[in-house]
Amino acid sequence: MATKIGIRQLVEFVLRKGDLIETKNSQNTAQMGAKIHRQLQSSRSDAYQSEVYLKTTVTMNGADYVIAGRADGIQTTDDGLLIEEIKTSDQAFEDLTENTHDLYWGQVKVYGYLLLKDHDDVDQVTLQLTYVQTNADKITKTLKILTRSELDDFFKTLITEYEYWLTLRADLRQQRNASITDLPFPFPAYRNGQRELAAAVYKTIRFQKRLFVEAPTGTGKTISTLFPAVKAMGEDVIERIFYLTAKQSTRHVAEGGITLMSADGLRLKSITLTAKDQIRFPEEQDVRPEENPFMIGYYDRLKPALKDLLTHEDQLTRAVIEQYARKHTVDPFEFSLDASLFCDVIICDYNYLFDPLVYLQRFFSEADDENFFLVDEVHNLVSRARDMYSAEIGDDPIAAILKLAKPDKSQPSDDLQQALKKVRRSFNRLRRVLTDDGQTALIAPEPPEKLLQTMRTFNEFMSDWLAQQAPSPLYDAARDYFFNSLTFVKIGDLYDGSYQTRIVSDGHHVIVKELCLDPSDFLNRSLSLGAGAVLFSATLSPMSYYQNVLGSADNSLAYQLPSPFPPKHQAILVTQYIQTTYHERPHSEAAIIASLHALVTAKTGNYLLFFPSYGYLTQIKAAFELAYPDIATTAQENAMDATARQAFLDQFQAEPDQTLVGFCVLGGIFSEGIDLRGDRLIGVAIVSVGLPGINPETDLIRDYYNHENGQGFAYAYQLPGMNNVLQAAGRLIRSTKDVGIVLLLDQRFASRRYTALFPEHWQYYQTIQSVPQLTATIDNFWHQVEENHED
Repeated sequence: MATKIGIRQLVEFVLRKGDLIETKNSQNTAQMGAKIHRQLQSSRSDAYQSEVYLKTTVTMNGADYVIAGRADGIQTTDDGLLIEEIKTSDQAFEDLTENTHDLYWGQVKVYGYLLLKDHDDVDQVTLQLTYVQTNADKITKTLKILTRSELDDFFKTLITEYEYWLTLRADLRQQRNASITDLPFPFPAYRNGQRELAAAVYKTIRFQKRLFVEAPTGTGKTISTLFPAVKAMGEDVIERIFYLTAKQSTRHVAEGGITLMSADGLRLKSITLTAKDQIRFPEEQDVRPEENPFMIGYYDRLKPALKDLLTHEDQLTRAVIEQYARKHTVDPFEFSLDASLFCDVIICDYNYLFDPLVYLQRFFSEADDENFFLVDEVHNLVSRARDMYSAEIGDDPIAAILKLAKPDKSQPSDDLQQALKKVRRSFNRLRRVLTDDGQTALIAPEPPEKLLQTMRTFNEFMSDWLAQQAPSPLYDAARDYFFNSLTFVKIGDLYDGSYQTRIVSDGHHVIVKELCLDPSDFLNRSLSLGAGAVLFSATLSPMSYYQNVLGSADNSLAYQLPSPFPPKHQAILVTQYIQTTYHERPHSEAAIIASLHALVTAKTGNYLLFFPSYGYLTQIKAAFELAYPDIATTAQENAMDATARQAFLDQFQAEPDQTLVGFCVLGGIFSEGIDLRGDRLIGVAIVSVGLPGINPETDLIRDYYNHENGQGFAYAYQLPGMNNVLQAAGRLIRSTKDVGIVLLLDQRFASRRYTALFPEHWQYYQTIQSVPQLTATIDNFWHQVEENHED
């Protein structure tokens, strides 16, 4: 299979030079650009063909490379050939840099070269660059007529300059494939179900499908998906793997999988992409790009930096990227993106594929069946996707910005104040509508178009205003509000039947929310940008729910693995004598305290107790400590940073000589993604069925799915809550030697509505009718564990 190189990628890599000056914040979205393209294309003559795919094969160093791209339009008439490239931006045409012009024309020239290769009887072509300044609806057309020989020379020069990089790619690919041929599975033996999972992943890649996998804790999901994907890559079935995650900890697990295979001889390039605000050097913070030494002359130093990095390193982790970025004085975030073009495995956050505002345009501007997606802990993508496609803005920050601006008597400050007051008047009109109707909230299916128009005008002003300002507290506050406004406007352009607008007022301030209730269509489009995907998690039941909400109901396969651990290693106990509905909580407090005491006093060890809210956690913790002051406790706190989180987990040591009880929030930072193996954790209690708090916005999701499939309560409340329960319970059994108790404190767990959602390895769950029965059952469990251990 010949390696495919996109025309835009080729042109930008060879021709880009000078400073890394981040482009002026644009209101453009991919959807807006596509809409403008379609409008212009449809207005052309009948002789005009839109979206014409052009390609050629270049042989270098004994390997074939397909240079390919899609021209916006080609027109064939008696007067000859014309090829059009359409570009859209907020910037005025005359403000574009010389290098931007070179890049635009370089792309059109390659299309012209490819077009003439297909027309031997034509010796020249007209190249048309159509530039649309979106914020002014201004179209600028420029024409160049180039001959075949001129285009031949240009293309030859382009390829010659890229030859080193083509050869490097070929050598790396040959080395990669050779190392994969005899690559063994990196463990002495497969766990139960692991070989079957790896085979299912391999077949999914081969047949370019989507596969949803529920693989319980201990299955070895990461290596069972990465290993077959790497094998398929070695056979040239795919060219690049994207390993997409929701959490930093999961990215480290993926890095560990690559390290394991590398120890057995695997040679490929992998990279972990880190968020811009986390990887930038301290001296880059609050420095304008034109004063940032890591950005000035960036492209003049980029190629030597890449050559150094790629010839000396295989696993491009954050630390490695930072090391070489500092060595060559290049911005580490942009450097990682440029290096990713040469990598086989890209480990990154969900947003690099799915987020409409920050996705990787260099990979996902169009579909490419050489890419394959592995999406880890995919149950997190449901709420993450709603957040990605939703936005909100309010008028509350305006007063603070005006206060900062007022002492500054300059004209720019006065202009900013006037622009902000116009925005505030728009919010005031919305507030008066609510007040006049005697309402505090309003819901509508249409986008807030009048506010959006106000914010578009504000954004145009701010884009120019910020470019003229030096850093200051006023600059920072105005910029933050501007970024929020940009997001709001861009999301407003995405409205379809899955959106609702919610306007909320407290009498003084107004917040307007653009709520995406069902992002499945957007996710489906993103997943369609690759050859296929494997979406997996330890908890993915019911499978039909996840296939539906993640945009793959009609075109995906499902695979559920059993737990690799004996079910009787854990006791699943359901207390039927406890009700945790809001009105019953005061009456059930004593029974909950007694039940938790029974759990944590039967055996010395570490325990985690999960509650549906901080308020409920605080209530039960205070009552528990009052009743049993001699038992050591610790608790999750709001807004814990990485150091605080680790300090909390470090309290749960192996072989403890006294019991430690940790109080945590269900669905929070400690209910998934932590690994307390062995006797670092021997019991988990979950209070309530984990339903999200009833609120108007979740009710909108409920109403939407009631209309779609009649399962509104399940989709909005029950299933997200149950997933939190399963994730929290999954903290307990992490290896073949782990044993312990999961205590479910809510009688609703015993109902058919919930037992139908229990995973297979919960088949031996027991219902408990009283605290004395609970105490006896727990004692009996630990007695049997001791007997089995002695045997």
